[in-house]
Amino acid sequence: MKQSDFDDFSNMMTMLADYYKENMPKGKLQIYWLGLQDLDLSTIRHAFNAHVQNPDSGQFLPRVADIRKMIGGTTQDAALIAWSKVDAAVRQVGPYQSVVFEDPLIHRVLADMGGWIHLSKFDETEWPFRAKEFETRYRGFAIRGERPEYPPVLIGLAENENLMIGSPAPDPILIGDRVKCLEVRSGGSKKPLLQISTAPSVPVLSLVRSQNVSAPDVQMVD
Repeated sequence: MKQSDFDDFSNMMTMLADYYKENMPKGKLQIYWLGLQDLDLSTIRHAFNAHVQNPDSGQFLPRVADIRKMIGGTTQDAALIAWSKVDAAVRQVGPYQSVVFEDPLIHRVLADMGGWIHLSKFDETEWPFRAKEFETRYRGFAIRGERPEYPPVLIGLAENENLMIGSPAPDPILIGDRVKCLEVRSGGSKKPLLQISTAPSVPVLSLVRSQNVSAPDVQMVD
């Protein structure tokens, strides 16, 4: 939502609170605004309508978490959906082709798990464990609301071989909505996700002085 949507949002929240015979003071309204501000106003309105008609929880004024759950489901739902896309791509595309998914979080999680090529090395007996690992990692990012850096393309065997001999990389396979996949590709980072560097060497005497410890006397032995 934009700041210009605040009045409409405020009126909508006041009407909803009146329906549930509850108050909507400014402080409470601000909590809802900050908690839902990243969503579209029409999407929130649709979620409110769906909540009111929900026979399980519709008798209570929804909280921010209730509205977000109504719109996007739980993090468990999102993780299962994401893994189903990965599982299908592994079986239908395989490790030879590079791929781009429509969800950037899939890229980050698979990169943390060793990459697209590495994933194809596991057999059916190990597959449930890889699924569980993926879902746990995915939910961790989703629960924290993180949008971490991710590789623009999950590299397959063909591109990996081309990179080693300096040949052009083949076009990746897009998994999902084409426009979203291209957005994911353009928004990725080619920097290593784990930054590794060496610290400059520090003379021993400098370390001793910094810790206010006297260097031991050196005794000469004839």
